[in-house]
Amino acid sequence: MPTALARRQIVTAFVAAILIAAPLRGVAEDVTVFAAASLTGALDRVAAAWAAETGHSAVMSYAGSSTLAHQIQRGAPADIFISASVDWMDAVAASGDLRGGTRRDILGNALVLIAHGPDAAPVTIDGTLDLAGMLGDDRLAMAMVDAVPAGIYGKAALTSLGLWDSVAPLVAQSDNPRTALAFVALNEAPFGIVYATDAAAQDNVSVIGTFPADSHAPIIYPAAITAQSDSAHAAAFLEYLSSDSARAIWRAHGFSVPD
Repeated sequence: MPTALARRQIVTAFVAAILIAAPLRGVAEDVTVFAAASLTGALDRVAAAWAAETGHSAVMSYAGSSTLAHQIQRGAPADIFISASVDWMDAVAASGDLRGGTRRDILGNALVLIAHGPDAAPVTIDGTLDLAGMLGDDRLAMAMVDAVPAGIYGKAALTSLGLWDSVAPLVAQSDNPRTALAFVALNEAPFGIVYATDAAAQDNVSVIGTFPADSHAPIIYPAAITAQSDSAHAAAFLEYLSSDSARAIWRAHGFSVPD
């Protein structure tokens, strides 16, 4: 029969094991979502609605899709990846970091030209637009044009319209479209190219034109569960992203949703 000291040691070890395991179980119940920065605000509302309905929580990490893709490929503990680019989702799939059969397209967006202030005059965006002349010696705020989806779409649109070469020396690049939006809102740059949903989130800018849909690849947001996810609720949250409740929130923020 164990001595009193031995019994106390057993009880202490048992309690310690419970205390160690408890936070681990709590973490497992959370869903960690790596999401494109342009989803900030809308996805927070979706996660709050899901938590209210289910009692489970989703923790968001926002950044440019390229940054998030590289982090996932390096083993970052994400359960779900939502990209603003099909290409970056393809890259994560190619490296074996997505769970097979979970990928789906959940959202769409548009690309717009914004100006500082709430009452800027609209322009027609086509091959005759003198964007370089509008800028003068100032800068055009964009996300990184060779890495971040919003910047890639923007460069493609400007190239398609024959405007890129004239404005390329004037582009101020940032790590995501929300930073480009802030540059214009703060009048650090008079004009910028961002998603329509980004512009809707800021009162101190005006959308002065929308880029033709055929001037760039379709702006699609795919989502998938990562290969390393061990969350018991990742599949449920991924499904919730296309629920009626979530679709109402996406639309309220200006996103398009597939039928």
